[in-house]
Amino acid sequence: MATADDLTLALALADAADAISLPRFLAHDFAVESKPDLSPVTEVDRAVEQHVSDALRTERPDDALLGEEYGSRGDDTGRRWIIDPIDGTKNFVRGVPVWATLIGLYDGENPVLGVVSAPALGMRWWARTGGGAHRTTQGGPPQPIQVSQVADLADASVSYSSLSGWKERGLRHRFLGLLDDVWRTRAYGDFWSYMMVAEGVVDVAAEPELELYDMAALVPIVTEAGGSFTGLDGAPGPFGVDAVASNGALHDIALERIGRQA
Repeated sequence: MATADDLTLALALADAADAISLPRFLAHDFAVESKPDLSPVTEVDRAVEQHVSDALRTERPDDALLGEEYGSRGDDTGRRWIIDPIDGTKNFVRGVPVWATLIGLYDGENPVLGVVSAPALGMRWWARTGGGAHRTTQGGPPQPIQVSQVADLADASVSYSSLSGWKERGLRHRFLGLLDDVWRTRAYGDFWSYMMVAEGVVDVAAEPELELYDMAALVPIVTEAGGSFTGLDGAPGPFGVDAVASNGALHDIALERIGRQA
């Protein structure tokens, strides 16, 4: 169960992360390396995760942690913070402002809270289970957010990240078929697709290749906004290797069109 103190801590961690990442992004004064999977990583990714990890070791010493850059510590069957220090590192590296720090807290497999902070966009989203989902823009007052009421696929807006992963999964033809049948498609990408679902300005978002730290913070925000978040197999939550998020009304049809077959 989340407490107000947990959310206060998570928002403070996001503040600290933004203070590290945004100046470096604006100055573009960082080195870029390639990980073994050839994805980029910067010293800023590592600095953000290290700061969050150190803060949690002090503030929540009994909680476990999973981070993209430094792995895990503690027992993942209890309370666990799940961190992606910079989701959208390729954007960060190229100067595209669509990147964010993702902070999730889970109790076992139950979502407790999620914070998504995108300082270069001037936007932040967060949710605590049972407390609704919210957004702030340019540091303004919090505003509640909720998913759309679109119920017909022909009226839907769909967002994704890229097509290459769908090809690798053998699902490209099915995904393109879905895109052909909706009102509008855009590749907003990464965390932003899912936050737009939570805000009600996009109706479906999906990706075929994801890690737990890519999804953990997103789930409570989407679901507290009234939406659905599952894997392509329909299993709820962020514990698979892919994701479909929707306003709920379109979830079954989205899974029927692009979900993994039994």
